[in-house]
Amino acid sequence: MAALTPPPAGSAATPHEAGPDRGPAPDTSARPARKARPLRIAVIGGGPGGLYAAVLLKRLDPAREITVWERNAPDDTFGFGVVLSDETLGGIEHADPTVHRCLQREFVRWDDIDIGHRGQTLTSGGHGFAALGRRRLLEILHERCESLGVRLRFCTPAPPAAQLAADHDLVIAADGVHSATRAAHADVFAPHLTTHRCRYIWLAADFAFDSFRFEIAETEHGVMQLHGYPFAADASTVIVEMREEVWRAAGFDTCDEQQSTERCAKVFAEVLGGRPLRGNSSAWTAFRTVVNERWSHGNIVLLGDAAHTAHFSIGSGTKLAVEDALALAACVEEQPDLPAALAAYESERRPVVESTQRAAAASLRWFEELAVHTDQPPRQFAFNLLTRSRRVTHDNLRLRDAAFTDAVERDFGCPPGTPPMFTPFRLRGLTLRNRVVVSPMDMYVGEDGMPGDFHLVHLGARALGGAGLVMTEMVCVSPEGRITPGCTGLYTAEQAAAWRRVTDFVHHHAPGTAIGVQLGHSGRKGSTRVMWEGIDQPLETGNWPVSAASPLPYRPGVNQVPHALDRTGLAEIRQQFAAAARRAARSGFDLLELHCAHGYLLSGFLSPLTNRRHDAYGGSLENRLRFPLEVFDAVREHWPEDRPMTVRISATDWADGGTTAEDAVAVARAFAAHGADAIDVSTGQVVADERPEYGRSYQTPYADRIRGEAHIPVIAVGAISSWDDVNSILLAGRADLCALARPHLYDPNWTLHAAADQNYTGDGAPWPLPYRAGSRKPPTGRTDAPKPRLTLG
Repeated sequence: MAALTPPPAGSAATPHEAGPDRGPAPDTSARPARKARPLRIAVIGGGPGGLYAAVLLKRLDPAREITVWERNAPDDTFGFGVVLSDETLGGIEHADPTVHRCLQREFVRWDDIDIGHRGQTLTSGGHGFAALGRRRLLEILHERCESLGVRLRFCTPAPPAAQLAADHDLVIAADGVHSATRAAHADVFAPHLTTHRCRYIWLAADFAFDSFRFEIAETEHGVMQLHGYPFAADASTVIVEMREEVWRAAGFDTCDEQQSTERCAKVFAEVLGGRPLRGNSSAWTAFRTVVNERWSHGNIVLLGDAAHTAHFSIGSGTKLAVEDALALAACVEEQPDLPAALAAYESERRPVVESTQRAAAASLRWFEELAVHTDQPPRQFAFNLLTRSRRVTHDNLRLRDAAFTDAVERDFGCPPGTPPMFTPFRLRGLTLRNRVVVSPMDMYVGEDGMPGDFHLVHLGARALGGAGLVMTEMVCVSPEGRITPGCTGLYTAEQAAAWRRVTDFVHHHAPGTAIGVQLGHSGRKGSTRVMWEGIDQPLETGNWPVSAASPLPYRPGVNQVPHALDRTGLAEIRQQFAAAARRAARSGFDLLELHCAHGYLLSGFLSPLTNRRHDAYGGSLENRLRFPLEVFDAVREHWPEDRPMTVRISATDWADGGTTAEDAVAVARAFAAHGADAIDVSTGQVVADERPEYGRSYQTPYADRIRGEAHIPVIAVGAISSWDDVNSILLAGRADLCALARPHLYDPNWTLHAAADQNYTGDGAPWPLPYRAGSRKPPTGRTDAPKPRLTLG
């Protein structure tokens, strides 16, 4: 760890140009030669991140000449309050106790979050916030810079970064979301800027809320929301936000600052107690997410909002900038030269920032789709809001406020001592004993479509492992409908008998566990190698012809061009699905899922990127739905009335011009109207050039929206990896069931272990008698927490 004593009195930086001066100037006659570690440093932007970087780098080496350029006056600031986490404050405490002591004296602290909606306010405690005024934060950092000899140049735009880089060892571009440095070197930094769907305005109230406050207003123009928190004994930040179309419908697009302030105060008069709001050059804006492929260019490095942004609803902007400064200073101190330091800085910070941005994106989208949630029961709505970013979870919220969480669980219907995931769920005539689904996973070990011993052991093991529902891989309805030669089928009586062996095992040895079959046809993605020999790659020999909605290969020049199905071909495939459904019923499956996702045949009809037909099965979404619905109806006709049917869809293609979230809701409604009992909501894998936004539970928002708008039960799937995630998703009302794939490959007993971890021993997850001796989790050794990142004496 880096250590440093404060600089001697009178030490300061050398002025490089004439202008406003906030520090004494030393003698420049004996300026040392440039060394491996930067001595002359320019900081573009006098926000918290840039100022704090200057403080730390000056403390680490008092001989450094550090100049901060800030185009505004020292007392200009265009926000009001700043929220910092305990984690960030801990880093500041170790790196600069002087700044930490000053901050501690200024902070307003509170524990509660109040959520006001439809005349009711619900409170959740134990959250631990600390805030202060942005202007006061800047004053503290100004004073600290001056005491150390950092030169502050106010009311002075910085020279271009390239010019500064020529005669400085390090240039820190902390010039904000509209960074001129980033724009000037866009060819190197490769920024991606995304503008979002809500408008917001940053205001203040001259009184202190006694909590962090979310207030929802359902107006004649649409839903509006207020985010408010105290930052001083007599002042609060107030952010008002709404969808772009609501903002326009309400006439805010024609209001000036004063008119907007007055109208916002009127909309939220009750929570404000009739008191006014005030602005500070406040303007309506749409949030912009900034992502850069690179953070440094030579000796120029991006910091804070210039490098990345994260939505204000998780309070991250200043926090990220300050943490950037801590990491940059530490890396400069630890690494042998500047290139290594900047590489280490980016390597260290990028994963943290990307994780924060994923959480912020989830929070941002939740508020964008706020209208979907407003009809939820009050406590579920509050829980949904609190857990929207996935940073706060069911288990975490229980630690913060057990009474609140208990009340949400009671409303959900959890018996005492029963986690949400172990509550039963009914689909038609089938009652699942818990909400965990073993997601369909292709195994690629079938022979001529026959399931064998591997499938018996694989599915049997996961049924013994406690899940409420175990799903087969995609079982194909014809030899030509297989993805690979290793895929199983239900197109012969012998295959049906082999599957009966599997279902009999599950029903006999894991009573209470349901087993479902997923029926599908590969379409244009068929006749390929098994996954470990080259996923989606054509067979070297023995290829069979493939068919699809349109003659478009999955990968042009790689995969074969499919045959576009005519009416005779469509009728034949409908019959194949119906026959497979009859065999599935005789095989003893409890549930049937129709696979209309991931670019396989039925999915290929749904997506406008893969369906270019000009007949009754192409064009509009209604036409693109026609054949999948015909297949669904044919299967439903031959599937027992008391057994449920679900449909898996890709709710987005992750590609321009493809299926949208609005399309997905319409697709779900159509299948529901035809008798689907639930929608299994996946995404993507439809086109090869997709760009998924991966992350924890990244597909769940699509399930949430379909559940809220189509009013049909949904199964959430996609990077759900922990029992805490499952409980959180269910309790928030984002899904009714959760399907997990890779966790069940890692641990066939995942559900039983989740019960053990939560000290649950009820009927929702009974241990098989031969396994009962292993129902207690083995003890493990302790691990020490990491030491502080940077400590300066």
